[in-house]
Amino acid sequence: MSGELERLALACILPGFEGPVAPEWVERRLAEGLGGVVLFGWNVESAEQLRSLTEALRREREVLVGIDEEGGDVTRLEVATGSSYPGNAALGAVDDIDLTERVAASIGADLAEVGVNLNLAPVADVNTNPRNPVIGIRSFGTDGELVARHVAASVRGLQGAGVAACAKHFPGHGDTAQDSHHELPVVESLEDAALLPFRGAVDAGVQAIMTAHIVVRSLGETPATMSREVLNDLLREELGYDGLVITDALEMKAIAETAGVEEGAVRAIAAGADALCLGHDLFDDSVVAVRDALVGAVRSGRLSESRLEEAAGRVRSAAAWASRGATGERVARDVGRVAAERALRIVGAAPLSAAPLVVELEPEPGMAAGRLGQSPGEWFRNVVPETEIVRPTNGSVNGSLAEADGRQVVIVTRDAHRHERARTAIEELVARFPDLALVELGLPYWHASSGTFVATYGAGRVNVEAAAEALYSRSRRGVEQSGSSPGS
Repeated sequence: MSGELERLALACILPGFEGPVAPEWVERRLAEGLGGVVLFGWNVESAEQLRSLTEALRREREVLVGIDEEGGDVTRLEVATGSSYPGNAALGAVDDIDLTERVAASIGADLAEVGVNLNLAPVADVNTNPRNPVIGIRSFGTDGELVARHVAASVRGLQGAGVAACAKHFPGHGDTAQDSHHELPVVESLEDAALLPFRGAVDAGVQAIMTAHIVVRSLGETPATMSREVLNDLLREELGYDGLVITDALEMKAIAETAGVEEGAVRAIAAGADALCLGHDLFDDSVVAVRDALVGAVRSGRLSESRLEEAAGRVRSAAAWASRGATGERVARDVGRVAAERALRIVGAAPLSAAPLVVELEPEPGMAAGRLGQSPGEWFRNVVPETEIVRPTNGSVNGSLAEADGRQVVIVTRDAHRHERARTAIEELVARFPDLALVELGLPYWHASSGTFVATYGAGRVNVEAAAEALYSRSRRGVEQSGSSPGS
């Protein structure tokens, strides 16, 4: 360390690191002024271990300790077993604002108890593109006003538990057909409805807003993360937001393979971002490289020192806010199960009686969620212990599935409307087992015409357990049964 500029630059950086214990370089950079860290699944072994880790991270001073705990299949606290909370699409399907706030408050309390003070949630995107590969059930829905009221409720719930909320991904990732983890999405224009949830978050006092690595051509050709038109003119001036702006992970290909991580960091801070999330796999070398790029930009005149000071000040202010603690009461943790049960939509005959043979037809998990320690079939088995599980190979499903031997065939899939191979496999199985049950963990735009259909609106453990209980329980508590397709 050679001076105040380096300290200011470090204050704007939020890296990740590998393992359940903070490595020496993290402790050293925190002592030098690092703004905080973002935790991932590989940092979590148990509540006790995580509490010890966060205490060590805050040994020098109060810093931001962030995590992605959205509920559904995006969980870090419960990466080994799956989430106890259903995720946004399920909450939007129920459309009970009080329930959404209570779920967020319970998630917030879980985070606060292990020393995490920043949740990179809620997702505020309006999922208007049915083929969106990265948002989908992470969104509360397709209607801007519905999403806005649930985003505000989620912000109130999290922040009442003393955890800073972060509405994402500004100005809206819901109309894209590409995943910014893999490429740079481009949309022609921004619907007015896309901004409603962010306005709701601002009105609710959200502590942070995360940028989207997308190009909105009506606002220019620069990705939003690096766009002054988006971050200053739209977010700061039009929406009146004066809190912390965090970038989405700079390691994502939408930035790393276009501008590059260091250049993207400089341009993001210049555009109005305050905190730079590096991502899952960028460690000390990248921290140093980004720090030096910011310092070099100030010294060359590309970036003003006052802008860097402002950004670092917002990071420190958010960390100070998050040190205040909870203001509300602890919510009963079974609120997640209640929400998952209320979100279920069922078409056809239930309950079932024959022991289940669960066929998993899920696609590979998205990078936002990552790979969980257990699969839907295992969660089904939590409720129905005699469950057998089949995971088809790349060939025909029929070639992977022997006779059911009197068992009830239950297919578990996700977003079948987006995956032709899944639809084909389902139709093959329906031809053989017309009384099968199909459990859709994604958005229920398509389902086979025979058998029983269950839409969970979520891919978390609690969603699957609720579906299994509904299919096999004699008392279907609070489950709405319909005679027509759940639709969109």
